[in-house]
Amino acid sequence: MKKILNIFSVAAILLFAVSCKKAENSNPLSDVANFGKGAYITLASNINLNLNYAQIATSKVGVKVNQYNNGNDVDKIKVYVVQGANANPTAWKLVKTVTYAGEGTELSATGTEVATALGVAPAALTPGNFYTFYNQVITKSGETYDISNINSALESGSFYGVCFRWTASVVCPFVAPMAGTYKVIQDDWVDWSPGDLVQVTDGPGANQLNLSKVWPNPSYGNIGANPLVITVDAATGNVTLPAGLIWATGYPGTASTGAGSTGLVFSCTGRISLSVRILYNGGDQGFNKLILQKQ
Repeated sequence: MKKILNIFSVAAILLFAVSCKKAENSNPLSDVANFGKGAYITLASNINLNLNYAQIATSKVGVKVNQYNNGNDVDKIKVYVVQGANANPTAWKLVKTVTYAGEGTELSATGTEVATALGVAPAALTPGNFYTFYNQVITKSGETYDISNINSALESGSFYGVCFRWTASVVCPFVAPMAGTYKVIQDDWVDWSPGDLVQVTDGPGANQLNLSKVWPNPSYGNIGANPLVITVDAATGNVTLPAGLIWATGYPGTASTGAGSTGLVFSCTGRISLSVRILYNGGDQGFNKLILQKQ
């Protein structure tokens, strides 16, 4: 792959140093005419960025892209994937090669295709994991471009809309009911020990779970003015837990939620995983994990 040089301002970054003409008794980098054009693709729209674990084999994620009109013509686009993120192309696994078919060309992958590329079973694409897809452009004249050989300012400039990479997550849409007995996997607040069994109830509203029988442990404290109720996004399993909920008294102190609490609830696997910022008697106790597994 040929390295691209940033020879102009950001506004003129569309010219790439993919080729240089020799100039007698002069610096070839001093004349714009000595540089060829590169190519890149822009994001037209997102198709879907969530793999549904309940239908992981057939669930599809993808984007639609356009080639930049003033660059070299795009012939094909190779789509690679890694779990998490890794900018080193040697770590990328090829999912497929797509022929550029004009504006709105679809770059997509099913859970099966992602799993095959990574050499794992589809079921290994577990909820909470995210995957980065790296697009490599191949022009009709044979050059290749990806994040390893473009100028970083091109990709980071939001006004260019460059789509050399995109990210998808594995989610588990929330489906009630989820009430029942749960095993404690982790409790950083130490109201319970790993292996203890606790009760979770549904509601009171749609897509909500009541954890007031978990925190506080009735052996240590009393339910506060606001029972510990979490709201789950039905499409993704993401948890909303607002700040200022006074969920326990009589510890002997008072415990409430702080800003920034997050979590995931996956009904398809029976997993509740929270990171709750706890304020105790006015003191910030930081983020405490609570992980429960349905029995």
